[in-house]
Amino acid sequence: MVLATVFGGMVGIEREWSNHAAGFRTHILVCLGSATIMLLSVYGFSDFVDEPQVRVDPARLAAQVISGIGFLGAGAILRNGNMIKGLTTAASVWVVAAIGLCVGAGFYTGAGICTFLVLISLYLLNRWEKHLLRHRRVQEVELVIKDDPGVLAEIASAFGEQGIQIANLRMNPAEDHPAERYMQLIFSLKLQNPERFIVALERISLLEKVISLETGNMDAGKSRGAKSGSVSM
Repeated sequence: MVLATVFGGMVGIEREWSNHAAGFRTHILVCLGSATIMLLSVYGFSDFVDEPQVRVDPARLAAQVISGIGFLGAGAILRNGNMIKGLTTAASVWVVAAIGLCVGAGFYTGAGICTFLVLISLYLLNRWEKHLLRHRRVQEVELVIKDDPGVLAEIASAFGEQGIQIANLRMNPAEDHPAERYMQLIFSLKLQNPERFIVALERISLLEKVISLETGNMDAGKSRGAKSGSVSM
């Protein structure tokens, strides 16, 4: 049980360090609980082994842990528009349950190797993946514009001149202006150079027909009738 606590904590500390929903204590509890259930399955029913009408199956409780842990993992998955977050954390909770079962069953070698590989996947491979996909970064930009001809073309031109590729565009009526002709635009952009992205935002924020402009980690806003040519990080 102590070993399960250590292995679960080693995985959980990486999730905690990255500010994910299921962190240090959650992973410890999942791993420790799984190990305890496995110990119960192996040793808890030893008094009934010799009973003629009783069939002891140590894998039965383990199977319930594997299927039941999915409910906990689902709580770590969040959806925001077309972006889904938390899948890796949910997977780490599930694999920590498997580590706990291995420890509880006495399969310490498998539990140790699995913990080592999980840490490599979450830390080293995560950094390698970010480095590999650094030129495929996707950024969302939300605009509210006056629905006049030519506005969308000006915005697309501002992105195109800076080498920014538009991956997706969603258009909705602006909820804040139901009685007027305003449109909400949500761009999904593929970025290669953050500095050129800021230049494009500054140019778009100066357009007369653009009412507001927001991004996930940047904000360039202006109220109706007022101009703003700056983008704050």
